[in-house]
Amino acid sequence: MSRLPVIVGFGGYNAAGRSSFHHGFRRTVIESLPSAERQETLAGLAVLMKLVQVENDQYVDDEGQVLTPADIESRFGQQILDGTLVRRIEKRYLDVDAAHWQKNLTITGEAGKPFSFITLAKQLPEPLPTDWVIENLNDTEVMVTVYDGCDIKVDSYRALPVKSAGQLPSGFEPGEQYASRFHPRGLQMTIVAATDALRSTGIAWETIVDRVQPDEIAVFASSAMSQLDENSFGGLMQSRLKGNRVSAKQLALGLNSMPADFINAYILGSVGTTGAISGACASFLYNLQKATEMITSGRARVVLVGNGEAPITQECIEGYGAMGALATEEGLRSIEGKDDVDFRRASRPFSQNCGFTLAESSQFFMLMDDELAMQLGADIHGAVPDVFVNADGFKKSISAPGPGNYLTMSKSINSAMQILGEDAVKQRSFIHAHGSSTPANRITESELLDRVAEAFGIHELPLTAVKAFVGHSLASASADQLASALGTFKYQIVPGIKTIDAVADDVFQQNLRINTRDVGRADNPLEVCFINSKGFGGNNASAVVLAPTVVDRMLRKRYGEAAFADYLARREQTRSAAQAYDQRALKGQLDIIYNFGQNMIDDHQIEITQDHIRVPGFNQPLVFRKDDRFGDMI
Repeated sequence: MSRLPVIVGFGGYNAAGRSSFHHGFRRTVIESLPSAERQETLAGLAVLMKLVQVENDQYVDDEGQVLTPADIESRFGQQILDGTLVRRIEKRYLDVDAAHWQKNLTITGEAGKPFSFITLAKQLPEPLPTDWVIENLNDTEVMVTVYDGCDIKVDSYRALPVKSAGQLPSGFEPGEQYASRFHPRGLQMTIVAATDALRSTGIAWETIVDRVQPDEIAVFASSAMSQLDENSFGGLMQSRLKGNRVSAKQLALGLNSMPADFINAYILGSVGTTGAISGACASFLYNLQKATEMITSGRARVVLVGNGEAPITQECIEGYGAMGALATEEGLRSIEGKDDVDFRRASRPFSQNCGFTLAESSQFFMLMDDELAMQLGADIHGAVPDVFVNADGFKKSISAPGPGNYLTMSKSINSAMQILGEDAVKQRSFIHAHGSSTPANRITESELLDRVAEAFGIHELPLTAVKAFVGHSLASASADQLASALGTFKYQIVPGIKTIDAVADDVFQQNLRINTRDVGRADNPLEVCFINSKGFGGNNASAVVLAPTVVDRMLRKRYGEAAFADYLARREQTRSAAQAYDQRALKGQLDIIYNFGQNMIDDHQIEITQDHIRVPGFNQPLVFRKDDRFGDMI
């Protein structure tokens, strides 16, 4: 029997806030929630955004007045809503109205005559230009006379045409949650997001480790753009140009494998399989595919998979802007037909649009095989039986879409039909589209989804696109989609694409159902979601995600009623522990895991035999597996 990869925990942070326990999803459907759940999520965001404090386990304002969640909604509700999701870029990232750059100036003397200036001797260039004459004025200063003129660079400022992004909630800084010395923002986000996913399981990591062999744990995580702020590649590339020194950390911390490396070294202490797979904007699904394959093959029993991406930098904005890929202020003004631009509606999937909206996000999911999840009483949020990846073949434009996505989506629907049957897929499935919000995507993706749906006899297939709310977080984009899909399974609400007024006329939707308002499905609960992702270079991926209700039916059939009843009893304890963490997190106690230099393994204490290896700190030995794959060739 093949092992089923089930999701037993998930968490992270994006423009909608904290993802665990569906709080990020709740923010995107806030209008459709009962008051108690709406106010709980808003109160948690208020703490995260430093609008209220917590004293003696109670919410209080700056004056120490005790607040109820209803009070928080009344006083800070609009400010919380305004400080989340896609919005105008805040100055903590950069001033989009006065972005710094250097302007080239050519300086010559009047009427071609020489000119002079005074500077410090230590600031003279090496070697000196041939037309410079130097006169020492004192021990530190010199007079420079220039005969032929020179080129200089001077500070200048200009407005960026792109002014919106999907940013973490206003006031929330991940680096403030732990000792984040010189960590790039993407790695700060990785630490807090992976912690959130781990805590959300309700099972102590030590308990999980004791039940598996050391090499039955795996981590797959990456960032498509690497790390690009001043503490990483950004600083590495800019330091000498700015007259500064390169640090010893900038290059190492900039690598796109660092999210996985940080998790292994500072959160899990894992010695198991690790990897950082990149597939442009489909990177998360590439890593998820590796995670599911490791579990179904039995090579791993526990996998933490995700991404950390922090691309809201001037360089990223200008790079994607130069490609014409981003929604600009002028482009949005042209679409809306008015001078005042609503930056909260910058990301407009499948409507009149002018480009995508960059975003930062870090999302992680803990997967186990179904047997281990049963043994531990893990709370199962869904399952991922298949992830498909296909390239586009020959291309003219590296950024243009191609045929590979037809293969991935068709295989995904076929897979789901084989597992659940045709009727379940036709009646109770939905799509989380890539929905990048570019004019090309709205046509090409809608056409392929419409054609594939028609080929499989599916009509009115619900489609949603989370980028409307949180923007395009590149490597983490499909992780944002998966987190939202789990929320739909929980609440049976398909988020409407509420940043648009209507679907564009050139969108193919004969077999699709695209709504601009939230749609409830309690009367016919959804059981399967197709996560679709497209990336520059021909990187296409689609995943099949099963609802927890489906997984429960599968487990009951596989293990029998008695074993399933025992599992349910254990699950109640797990849920209780998980809820306790959620309540602490809502009050600002994020319980960040960051084990710097702790419990390090002494190589000399590793015990090696012909049958197994014992690693200090791990309860079970690593037992060598019998390998008869090539026995018939010897």
